[in-house]
Amino acid sequence: MSVRKFAASLALILTVAGPVVAEDAKPSATQPQQPQQPQLPVSVEQALYLIRSTLLTLNDANRTGNYSVLRDLAAPDFQAKNNAADLAIGFTDLRRRNFDLFSVALAAPQLSTPPFLDPNKMLRLTGYFPTRPLQINFDLTFQNVGNQWRLFGLSVATPPAPPETAAAAAPANAKKGVAAPAKQ
Repeated sequence: MSVRKFAASLALILTVAGPVVAEDAKPSATQPQQPQQPQLPVSVEQALYLIRSTLLTLNDANRTGNYSVLRDLAAPDFQAKNNAADLAIGFTDLRRRNFDLFSVALAAPQLSTPPFLDPNKMLRLTGYFPTRPLQINFDLTFQNVGNQWRLFGLSVATPPAPPETAAAAAPANAKKGVAAPAKQ
């Protein structure tokens, strides 16, 4: 059974049967209520997928000089404002420097803010990949088109990574301290 069919079946069951609340689950005067976490517009996994797939598509466009796929996968409003040649001009610096974004496939992004919907109902994903010697900063905006998040805005920068703190550098230095047997 597909996830979509399962979710529809579950929604139907809940609609017909009504909500089920166990006696123990009801809040009482003696049990403090836990504060509810705000509902994110996308799951962490969805956010990670959107970030990685967008930046890897940009990486492929930079490597080939062909920005058609990046443009074609984007939202219609993005397509109307940008042709492939405009995108090529916009990312000339990354392409000229042969900056490879491949590390986004493996590294974990650090989000500056949780995923949120801006006043225009656009999904914003902003953060960085802590790569070295340059980190990869991103600011991505997605528009919901046909129940799919499609690229609406894209900004990528590669500033120098901040210096490592002593605590972060300690494990790396400890590995360097292991002595190998001397060759005779």
